[in-house]
Amino acid sequence: MYSLARPFLFRLDAERAHALGLAGLQAAYRSGLNPLFAVKPKPLPTKAFGIEFPNPVGCAAGLDKNGEHIDALLALGFGFVEIGTVTPRPQAGNPKPRMFRLPDEMAVINRLGFNNKGVDALVRNVERSRRQGIVGINIGRNKDTPNEKAIDDYLYCLERVYDVADYVTINISSPNTQGLRDLQGEEALRVFIHELRTAQEDLANVRGHRVPMLVKIAPDLSESEIEGIAKVFNDAKLDGVIAGNTTVERGMIAGHPLAAQVGGLSGKPLFDKSTHTLRRLRLHLDDRIPIIGVGGISEGADALGKLSAGAQLVQFYTGFIYRGPELIGECVDAMRRRRLGQS
Repeated sequence: MYSLARPFLFRLDAERAHALGLAGLQAAYRSGLNPLFAVKPKPLPTKAFGIEFPNPVGCAAGLDKNGEHIDALLALGFGFVEIGTVTPRPQAGNPKPRMFRLPDEMAVINRLGFNNKGVDALVRNVERSRRQGIVGINIGRNKDTPNEKAIDDYLYCLERVYDVADYVTINISSPNTQGLRDLQGEEALRVFIHELRTAQEDLANVRGHRVPMLVKIAPDLSESEIEGIAKVFNDAKLDGVIAGNTTVERGMIAGHPLAAQVGGLSGKPLFDKSTHTLRRLRLHLDDRIPIIGVGGISEGADALGKLSAGAQLVQFYTGFIYRGPELIGECVDAMRRRRLGQS
């Protein structure tokens, strides 16, 4: 069914097609027509961060920024859905056009800039959903909040989403909010993570349950930066890491007419770079800290590549745009065969 709809969607502006595609998915869910889009894979239970996931294949943050399509996405067979990135206050994001397809490369360049309706709207959407699955919430800072006060935005969002999230992701790696990636520097990160971890444990004591906290890092990190970040995470006993976000590098699409567009590159060209970062991070990270591998997954073999590099779970977004819901089952089945020792 998606293969029939895709040519029409790809004739539209990328951002308009995104909205229309999600609206169609929501309509199919409400009318009980989801089976026309995808056959849910059989369960493949996977435990990480103290959570039992129905399967280890998730929808990455960015697809459903406001938590408006949680149930429809879970009904396709995702083992978990991560919504956001959400900020304390609503914001429009960067000027349009800000999203560009590279179909031959199965890639996207975006400079959306955390466009969302604000954390209160997202929380209301989560509360209204049926939530028959695992829901992570990805949080960030508002564009006009300086890095010196960024912690206030993250603490505010953490408190607001705590009771409706199965896990919370701290996004400090988007290239589309000016200065955000500076928070990944080892010394700044140490102070930042300490405050968040303290807040996390305080909330756990007050609310009577503990929600895991993950941090999403960029793929554009040097070996020394990866080692420094891992040391901070190890010392903080962080619950988990997501590796990684989109890349600002353009070497893998050099010569493409859109290569000069500002923003983060995602999709198939990112696979090698993001998987290298994942592998190096796993080398330095405490074995008890699980990693979600993200970046460039466009077939089942790519999901296995993330596992081989040290991930326990995987996510994708751009691959879903190009392949549709069939990619979910393909990745779950590949991981199932790996677990059973089959080729």
